[in-house]
Amino acid sequence: MKRTLVIVGASYAGVQLAASVRELGFDDRIVLLGDEPDAPYQRPPLSKGFLTGSFAEERLPLRSQAFFDEENIEWMPSTRATFIDRERREIELHDGSRIAYDHLALTTGARVRKLDCPGASLDAVHYLRDLRDAKRLAETARSTKRAVVIGGGYIGLEAAASLRQQGLDVTVVETESRLLARVASPWISDFMLRAHVQRGVAFELGRKVVALHDAYGVVSVELDNGTRVLCDLVVVGIGVIPNTELAADCGLHVEGGITVDACARTGDPRIVAAGDCASLVPHWAPPGGRVCRIESVQNANDLAKTAAASILGRCEPYRAVPWFWSDQYDLKLQMAGVNSGFTDFAVRGSVEERKCSLFYFRDNTLIAVDSINRPQDHMLARKLLASGAHVRAEEVRDPAFDLKSLVNGDAHALRGAA
Repeated sequence: MKRTLVIVGASYAGVQLAASVRELGFDDRIVLLGDEPDAPYQRPPLSKGFLTGSFAEERLPLRSQAFFDEENIEWMPSTRATFIDRERREIELHDGSRIAYDHLALTTGARVRKLDCPGASLDAVHYLRDLRDAKRLAETARSTKRAVVIGGGYIGLEAAASLRQQGLDVTVVETESRLLARVASPWISDFMLRAHVQRGVAFELGRKVVALHDAYGVVSVELDNGTRVLCDLVVVGIGVIPNTELAADCGLHVEGGITVDACARTGDPRIVAAGDCASLVPHWAPPGGRVCRIESVQNANDLAKTAAASILGRCEPYRAVPWFWSDQYDLKLQMAGVNSGFTDFAVRGSVEERKCSLFYFRDNTLIAVDSINRPQDHMLARKLLASGAHVRAEEVRDPAFDLKSLVNGDAHALRGAA
């Protein structure tokens, strides 16, 4: 008797999970539910190349239709799951119909956090989460001159860079005293601030938006110090909220996200979760670490592979090194590992030429590397972090020291001989 795997959510994690279970030998029915009408597509370009016009829409799909046909994956667009009946093992859809499942994967992702202040619903306000958002923003940007970006995280800064490259006057408003405060070190925050200022972007740091006003088509963004910034469009990038309602409503544990173990399993042995909606205690967390969500394409894909293995009865704990990237102007910022709690760092390369890397240490242990226009360092960093190789800050600072030797153990042998 054929089994049925239902995957709720058709973005990176959902598509990867479907592909992975097939690769692992699952030859029964796979149903992939997506609430958008478009075929599953890449999202990072939406705030980067797609917005500037350098990344064509035709390049966005994650997989071709031929892939779904050849792998016999039933992709159901514009389909929203509304309830999980765990007792009957059925998914109820928005039209009232139901699909029975033997295995269920929740890859429901996250939605944008909405601005909450008077005027937040003005037509001039834009968000950037899906293709429809990006198309609307790109069209509006072509006929406007001034933009305010609310939020100094990666999405906000990428949008600011893309709009500035199109000639718009851009002001970024951020409630924290520095950019990227939640995810980057102060050094990176300062570097990115200088990069944007040099290109003409204005900043209001440590300021909160209290209201938006529209006077005959001209929008003013009112800040908590009384300042009003005039603009034609507003882009809001203040984070996301994980889509956990389906899980919570059917009794699964939710703590910041759909809680899973190291093998992507929920408290129900028939249900796994992966992607931006899932939270777990990562392997790199310090002792006593709490569950957290990792918002990245890498995490979505790698945790989906772990979830696929669990569906096949193989517990293969998630051990991937987290990595991220951001493109702004001619800067490619690539991050490997998580620098939370670092106690020291070392810089390698040329800061003046904007080709450098920061190696972060916690109690003399390498925990993360941020690279700016140094892709070779990024790839090496991922290997170093995955292997647990020991590297010292003074070695990083020495341009003559061959960091590659640490990956294959040559440096350890030399140290032993000394």
